[in-house]
Amino acid sequence: MRDDRKKSNWTADIKPFLLSPFPVTLEQYFAITNKAPISTDNNQKPVVNVSWNEVILICNLLSQRDGLQECYTFNTEREKVICNWEADGYRLPSEAEWQYACKAGSIGYTYGELDQIAWYRDNSDGQTQQVGTKEANAWGLYDMLGNVWEWCWDLYDERVYGTYRIFRGGSWAEAERGCGSTCRRRSHPSFCIDDLGFRLARSIRTFD
Repeated sequence: MRDDRKKSNWTADIKPFLLSPFPVTLEQYFAITNKAPISTDNNQKPVVNVSWNEVILICNLLSQRDGLQECYTFNTEREKVICNWEADGYRLPSEAEWQYACKAGSIGYTYGELDQIAWYRDNSDGQTQQVGTKEANAWGLYDMLGNVWEWCWDLYDERVYGTYRIFRGGSWAEAERGCGSTCRRRSHPSFCIDDLGFRLARSIRTFD
């Protein structure tokens, strides 16, 4: 792992996990939240304009619907979110999980030729695109780079930025350099914008 802004490198341990092959789409979002779609067109595009705070609630809603243990709980003042990494419900990936899955064994900044694997500024026509229409990485994951940034669980730098959370992957609005496996961005958990979405993860329970 690395942060180019802070010129720092570190390692992270991860346990077995599952990751959705696609970002959450508008169709999935409306089904989970029971919100009525604005339009029936293009519902296979990734949902955007969702804050980290909303995504946490959506993960719990989906876990409840599917009879799984919720990953997220809140302290009494609802000021702090706690993740149970042993729960089998839906959650956001950690950024280490996200980067591991994005690279899929590759060693470069991208896992393929960017025009072939990602929607970004040069080819997106200035908007999100239907998921899964570019080439997947070696592990069958689509749109890990480009199309939409994806929220991760992690705090960026609590001492300096407080509650700011990390998002990864670049988007339709980014230049080529912004779409890479190690590129990191951050914002307040209430932040939402038209090129930021999310992807679902689940922990795999292991037994000794």
